[in-house]
Amino acid sequence: MSAPTLEIAGLRVDLPGPARRRWGLLPMPSRPVNLLDDITLSVGHGESLGLVGESGSGKSTLARALLGLVGTTSGHLRFEGEALDGPVARAALRRRAAMVFQDPVGSLSPRLRVGPAVTEPLAIHGVHMPGGREKAAQGLLGRVGLPPVLARRYPHELSGGQARRVAVARALALDPALLIADEPTAGLDVSVQGEVLNLLSGLREDLGLALLIISHNLAVVRHVTDRTAILYLGRLMETGPTDAVFAEPLHPYTRSLIDSEPRSDPRRRRADLAIRGDIPSLLRRPSGCPFHTRCPLARDPCRAEAPALREPVPGRQVRCHYA
Repeated sequence: MSAPTLEIAGLRVDLPGPARRRWGLLPMPSRPVNLLDDITLSVGHGESLGLVGESGSGKSTLARALLGLVGTTSGHLRFEGEALDGPVARAALRRRAAMVFQDPVGSLSPRLRVGPAVTEPLAIHGVHMPGGREKAAQGLLGRVGLPPVLARRYPHELSGGQARRVAVARALALDPALLIADEPTAGLDVSVQGEVLNLLSGLREDLGLALLIISHNLAVVRHVTDRTAILYLGRLMETGPTDAVFAEPLHPYTRSLIDSEPRSDPRRRRADLAIRGDIPSLLRRPSGCPFHTRCPLARDPCRAEAPALREPVPGRQVRCHYA
């Protein structure tokens, strides 16, 4: 049995905190801010994993840490069975893993036309394509359902759906094994959202890609992923098959997210379904379970002791004392 495309074990990410001053004197050493801790996940060949959580939960930080754009404090990463220890190995991963950023237009140079922008990864890595890069650009645009004439346009001349497809085409330039899509449907009309999701699903089937879909939109995750991981304040709260997680959530936070999902039922009051309170600051992380300040089921042990990630059901993990 071949190794998963991506394996993450005990990943932790800390960043320097803000400088502190005392009595107006010189700045004191700042305490590091913990963004991610004890992240253990895997994505198999041709599998799609959804990463869900509110804004500030650490979803995008995790994606950037995987690509070496954010340094890691501890933990282990393996890609296609090979350990990614050190910046050199992490840099090599960028030829086999690609990311579609949340702002597709902002991720493209405004000085480059679409054709050169799509093939820019080939130039960066010194890859020569038969027939030249112009032909390669046309092939990549065709793969995502765009006409070759768009290669002569600038990013600001594209519609939202076209810009998203161009970003996907650019990500496919180096024939990656893993595609990370950060909020792939953000800011798009519902009909265009469906087209983008169908495109990603089709590419996964045709190319055997492993997909990591980052989104706060539960409908997106439910539509295109095989497994789902729930993230809160940099901690994994629950993981498992997508159908099982949505049908029978184990963690109160997962249940709250699902209950807060908009539905066309006038009898459901939004105020009664929303998660209570605001997500705490990372500078003042709660003790015990990170969700206990907003959890309707919290008890004294939740406030005092941080729960470990355990497996109460085969194939499903949850970080909760009472799940």
